[in-house]
Amino acid sequence: MRPVAESGAVSPKAIEKALSRAVKDIAGHPGSTDDGTGTTVTGVYLEASGDDPHWVTLNIGDSRVYLQRDGQVIQITTDHSVVQELIAAGRLSPEEAENHPYGNVITRAVGPSDSVKPDYVRLDLVDGDRFVICSDGLTKELTDYGIQHFLGEHVDAGEAVSAMLEAALENGGRDNISIIVLDVAVHRAGDRPDADTDADEDTETGARVDDEDAESGADDADPETEDVDSSPDER
Repeated sequence: MRPVAESGAVSPKAIEKALSRAVKDIAGHPGSTDDGTGTTVTGVYLEASGDDPHWVTLNIGDSRVYLQRDGQVIQITTDHSVVQELIAAGRLSPEEAENHPYGNVITRAVGPSDSVKPDYVRLDLVDGDRFVICSDGLTKELTDYGIQHFLGEHVDAGEAVSAMLEAALENGGRDNISIIVLDVAVHRAGDRPDADTDADEDTETGARVDDEDAESGADDADPETEDVDSSPDER
């Protein structure tokens, strides 16, 4: 996936080609992986090729993307897992799912099957948004309220990452932990950002992205994207 991101031409088609290559690579090394071995993937990218720049999240498995908007945090992606299916069917509560014996069983992954496609969600581009992209190693140790707490306590993305990583490890660190916090500042055409502000991405479409990431171990078309209303009070 790194070459896709570094190419600057991220699209569902490019993502799925990269995932297909990963599946073939796993299948090509049967001696080094167990049967059924797979991994999760999640992320967010800026679609700025048209007249309506927007974010697109993607996920396979139970790694997640969260959005903080107006001081509240919501989970954007939907886990591909046994417990999520039980929750959706009304047979399990989110609280019961936290300690369910099938909590680690995912229903979609990169690796076990020849063809796997992420779920995509489209989000509006809004100034001041913060994204958290993380593996389940974080969400096993921190609730959504915990993530919201640390984002609220730390304006700096790097400090927020460090605080969440430290808390997750203190709570047990039962799985590999990967975290990225991404802060968004929007500059409309004609706006002039402060001269002393460095931006990882500052384009005419108006997106500037600052991000910090940390890992403890490693967890880890044009298909349709789902439009969601990401207003926290409606989810």
